[in-house]
Formats: sequence, structure tokens, C-alpha cells
Amino acid sequence: MASMTNKIRPTLSSWLARWRWSIQSFFVVVWLFPFIRLHSICSPVFHCYACPLAAFACPIGVIAQFSALHLIPFLAIGTLIAMGALLGTFICGYVCPFGFLQDLVGKIPVRKFHLPRWTGYFRYVVLIGLVIMIPFFFSEKHPLFICRVCPAGALEASVPLAVQQAIAGQAVTLPNAVKMVILTLFLLAMLVKMRPWCRLFCPLGAIFGLFNRFSAVYMKVDRSKCHACHQCQTKCRYGVVPGEELQSTDCVRCMECVDFRCNAFSGTTVLSRKKEEKGDSSGE
Repeated sequence: MASMTNKIRPTLSSWLARWRWSIQSFFVVVWLFPFIRLHSICSPVFHCYACPLAAFACPIGVIAQFSALHLIPFLAIGTLIAMGALLGTFICGYVCPFGFLQDLVGKIPVRKFHLPRWTGYFRYVVLIGLVIMIPFFFSEKHPLFICRVCPAGALEASVPLAVQQAIAGQAVTLPNAVKMVILTLFLLAMLVKMRPWCRLFCPLGAIFGLFNRFSAVYMKVDRSKCHACHQCQTKCRYGVVPGEELQSTDCVRCMECVDFRCNAFSGTTVLSRKKEEKGDSSGE
């Protein structure tokens, strides 16, 4: 084992895994930058544009609002298609501030639980139902309109607004009871489940997950370097089995499965694949 470990050299994938917290912190500043207000431009991440610090619009909120108006948000959809085709759920693992929050809370040493894989399909129920269908047929006034039940909206906008009003001595507008109950349940769920929102309900993660099989950035495994140690199965904190589900819609591309005593896994791009194919053809 020692000799095998000595042959392993640092790769870009392992570097990304080890600097992941720093990269996530950097993008928190990018998306929540109080000196920029570009709400006519969608970010590719899940957050509430009503947050006092939000620099860009939330693509899910924009899609829901346009659906209520019976319009097509071409800019938001184009942004998601472009980012999904390029990076897939790498956005979720490294760029999304709401995912970063869940990762931070998940570090608290409380026993975590894994849920059946089929529960991940609830994300598509939220996407189709709460983001598209309910706004389209019942407008944004419906109690299940996504922005009315979104925990990101409660945490980033409703609660800060109430605090600001209290500090300024103004009449405090308290968040509605349903939203606060959802936020409380969500905060508790973060303690016992890694990324509960991402795994169960996130409509944006549902969209990006569909791109994982053909995005420009993807995961690969070199079976010749796999020693069947099964460490990857325990290394993944999100319930994915890397050796079997490299392009899973549930994988957030955190690259942590490559950052241990194994170099079978790696993140790569379509450009690298083309170079490998050219190398193979020239070798023949």
C-alpha cells in the first residue's frame, strides 16, 4: 500500500478538492456582494435576490415569476443551459452559496442519515410543480408558489428584513408562519442530512443534474488503477457510490472522492478526452 501511495501525484482534481472551502467562500462574496445590484442578470446559483446582499437575480425565482406572467425567461433559461452544458453540478459543489451553507452546518459532528435514492426525484416535483405549473395556473399568490415556501428566501431575505426593521425601530414585518416552520425544519435537517435541500428539493440542482452525463466537465474512473478498496463509497458524504454512479444526477462534483489514497477517479473535460482519443489513434 505504501508503494502504491507513493506513486500517486497531486492532480487538478485533488487540488480542487483540497481548496474547495476557499473556492466556495470566494463565490459567496461574488454572489452576495452588497455594492453591486444587477438583478436584471441571473446568477447560475440558488439564492434569494431579495437578500440585502444579493448582487444578481435567482434563476429559479425568475422562471417562477415569468411563468406566473405566462412569459418565457429566455435569458434565465439560456444561462442555465450554458452553465449546465459547461459544468453540470460542478456549480452545486463549488459555486452555490446555499450549498456552501449546508456543507458548513454538515460539519457539525452529528450522526448523518442517508435516504433512499428515489427521494431525489422530489426535486423534479418542486421544479415542475412549484416553479412552473403552480405559478402558471394560479399566479404568484398561491401559497405553494416557490418563493413563498423557499428556505433560502426566509433565511436570506425575510429574517434579515425583520432584524433591520427592529434595529431601526420600525414596525417589524414577521415572516409568515409556514415559511418559518419550513426554515426551522430545514435548519434541523442540515444537522442530520448532508445537503438536505440539494438532495431532496432543489429545482436548480435538478436542472444541472440532467447535464451531468454530457457536460463539458465530468468525472471519469480508470479501472486499471482501482484497487477495490471501497474507500470512495465512505468518502462521499452525499450518498453517491462514485465507482458506480460517476455521472449521477445526485453527484455535486465535489471531487472529494479523488482526494484520498487512490488515483482512479478524476475530474476531466471534453478537451482532455479528445486529446486521449487522438493519442490512442496515433498509437495505433
